[in-house]
Amino acid sequence: MSEKPIFHFEISERKIFLRLFDTFFVLLALSIVGIIFHFSYFRIDSQYWVWTVVLVVFFNFFATVFELYDLQKSSKFDSVFQNVILTTSLTVLFYILTPYITPSLPENRLQILFFFLSIAGILLLWRYAYIDLITSPRFYKRVLVVGDSFDIKLIADTLRNSDPNYSVIGYINTENEFEAGLEDEGLIRFKVEELSSVVGEYHINEVIVAHAHKRNLMITLYNQLNELLMRGFPIRDYFHVYEETTRRIPVDKVDKDFYRYFPFSRNNANQFYRLSSRIFDVLAGIVGICFGLLILPFILLGNLFANRGKLFYSQERIGKYGKTFKILKFRTMLRDAEMSGPQYAQKDDLRITPFGKFLRRSRIDEIPQFINVLKGEMSMIGPRPERPVFVKELSQAIPFYETRHVIKPGLTGWAQVMANYGTSHTDSLEKLQYDLYYIKHRGLFLDIDILLKTFSTIIFYRGQ
Repeated sequence: MSEKPIFHFEISERKIFLRLFDTFFVLLALSIVGIIFHFSYFRIDSQYWVWTVVLVVFFNFFATVFELYDLQKSSKFDSVFQNVILTTSLTVLFYILTPYITPSLPENRLQILFFFLSIAGILLLWRYAYIDLITSPRFYKRVLVVGDSFDIKLIADTLRNSDPNYSVIGYINTENEFEAGLEDEGLIRFKVEELSSVVGEYHINEVIVAHAHKRNLMITLYNQLNELLMRGFPIRDYFHVYEETTRRIPVDKVDKDFYRYFPFSRNNANQFYRLSSRIFDVLAGIVGICFGLLILPFILLGNLFANRGKLFYSQERIGKYGKTFKILKFRTMLRDAEMSGPQYAQKDDLRITPFGKFLRRSRIDEIPQFINVLKGEMSMIGPRPERPVFVKELSQAIPFYETRHVIKPGLTGWAQVMANYGTSHTDSLEKLQYDLYYIKHRGLFLDIDILLKTFSTIIFYRGQ
């Protein structure tokens, strides 16, 4: 290799990088403002270290909820601007409303404005610089795909959509068939013998090996891959890259070899994790039901005038190990909405009442399911429970669909916060991939991530 690959930040590195520098610049800006303008409301010193810790905790919580560390949104300044303002507003609001652990309100209320502007201003300046520098093509991960049978355009699109800094430069296909039109997509086809020279000439950061049918690659290619490996060059399997980048399992690609790529999470049998999850479910169920009772009068009025029918709606769903149970919801559809038989709810579904649409988008219709959580039929986090008729249909169309029933269904879950609302078999396949990823990797940190993303989903009024 004549030249070293261009420097690149991995996905996890960029998220940590953003979080650390956000915190650093916020504290730096407040320190400078305090020195120049004799800002007394917030000080960073050993005597008032709790103030700094609380600010950092509040900021990181709301920055996560408002998706400042979503790499797709972090590469677009309009999204960053909106999320920075929301994050700063909530951080400052909660900070001034907790005077027992934060400084008392200053006599000069303009200091609160300085406090807000210092945080928002430095974040916008730093994030603008990040977008201009770090997300520029010079820091893209430049990838070469090699193998004997694959859809290079699909691979390129999948990686690019999951990570805006991923750039598939070209491919080496050992089959004789030539895929026309890919040059128009910016994808260059190279010969097997060119692998070593291409890596240096095009500043390749990583070689991805993708071979769907498991036929033997050419010995020449194997030798060159081995030579690169001996030099310490990263060579990775496509399925592992796909899972890491998209955070879902490519179950539609691995076919009968699925279980090679899907070792079940050890937390599925971890007694401490299961006990702590159940305790959290019970506590969350109690809080959820109490909240539901508080807003119940408003729901009753809305249902009386807008829905004009029964308040609650129960439906049979498939739970853990394929056992059926009755799920409970606030009714959102017209009476006799399924006279013609079970069907998926569609976008702008005419069966959903206007008030029902509000209940769905705000997730208020799910509140009665806290009863299912308390009964142990559901968990707070897990795959969404589906109706028996759809489970039977999807199990015949999608491989390993019933695998999602090895754990309890959830009120929220990885698929619910990552995928679009399912209205077709294609959507169900995507959601299954996310569900299986959760079953494989479930644990405390992933659960926390899901809860934070659930807040984001509700706040940004996503789904239906």
